Amino acid sequence: MQSSTVPEHFIPLAQSELVDFLCADPSLTDDEPRLFRVLCEQIAAAYHREYHRRSIELKRVYLPFDPDNDMALLRKLTAGERQARLNDLLNDFAWLLKRAGFRHLSRAEIEPALERSSEWGIRMDVDFSAFEYVAVFARGDTTQLRDCRRWYKIYRAEEVDVPIYRRLVLILKLRRHPRLRGPIDTENVYLKIFKDIPKLDVLMLLPGARVRLSRLDRGKIGLPLLSGLALAAWNVLQDLAALLEHWAASPNAMWALAAGGIGYGYKSFYSYQQTRQRYHLSLTQSLYFQNLDGNAGVLTRLIDEAEEQEARLTVLAYWCLWRYGGPEGMTASDLDASIELYLDRYADLSFFCRQKAALMQLQKLGLVEMAGEKLRVVPLARAADFLQFDRRQLGGSDRGRI
Repeated sequence: MQSSTVPEHFIPLAQSELVDFLCADPSLTDDEPRLFRVLCEQIAAAYHREYHRRSIELKRVYLPFDPDNDMALLRKLTAGERQARLNDLLNDFAWLLKRAGFRHLSRAEIEPALERSSEWGIRMDVDFSAFEYVAVFARGDTTQLRDCRRWYKIYRAEEVDVPIYRRLVLILKLRRHPRLRGPIDTENVYLKIFKDIPKLDVLMLLPGARVRLSRLDRGKIGLPLLSGLALAAWNVLQDLAALLEHWAASPNAMWALAAGGIGYGYKSFYSYQQTRQRYHLSLTQSLYFQNLDGNAGVLTRLIDEAEEQEARLTVLAYWCLWRYGGPEGMTASDLDASIELYLDRYADLSFFCRQKAALMQLQKLGLVEMAGEKLRVVPLARAADFLQFDRRQLGGSDRGRI
């Protein structure tokens, strides 16, 4: 497993694998593994019911802005209703990304990509005024080994560490702009999710970005043209008198010289176009393998991830409080620290638990009892029975609209 290099609010473990690992603990006795599995199944079922409700609501909000929507709308929204729905969508999407462990990238974190690119990306020029709204969210701040071939090492293959984001999400709404050619959709909101994107290549993903040629490519195109023009000028100056005499006798000679200059200029322009096409082909091939989903599919994927993330955190919170809390229990901050330590020791994962997040998850399902400032877990047999027969919607501060 590839761990993030910085602590994050996301647990990159499969729910089934986590439960199997916990149930294999040799300290468990008698019927405890079976009861704990029942509890974990009920926790997953409770969150699935809740997130199914939230999924319906979120997709309803996104429906008028989905560029892939082929459903007929029975009532056209007014301008005011449409703006209110857009505000709800942006707020709800940010809420969902936070639950799925993403964080918003600031302008300062994106700006380095304006000046350079990775050795696998393309340097881009972006005009942010082409967007009515744009936001970038990332998860999995880590490094990845990639093969690299550098000219000063005779193109010998070597492995280098590349800073990447394991997951990158874009939400954007376009406005009419000279950078955007052809029919531009300024009414809808575009959602995209990518995987394993180098930090310096984030701008490659934005529409309207222009390829910025490297100095090497500009030299390949410009130097032949300049050298050709300089050589032609030198020859003209040397043989100007003879050329004029020859031109007087044969005017076609001057036309041949002019045609040669035009042809050389066209050759350089053609080389420029070929270089740009090569860059665009490289960009298309790269994003083909790194693009995970778009628009409504992004919502479905993120809803599933947020649901499983909250279920994993609840399972770990119950486990740590049950196994390490003792008869006296522990405080909410001690519980957060216990989860972080457990993941670091047994899964080699750098996880940062938001303050009292574990307590809130246990309180949603009624799995914790308060004794002053100390928390005590509900006994395993009673907890499993409670969740198995409790059909109430989840409570807590996150109830209501997302």
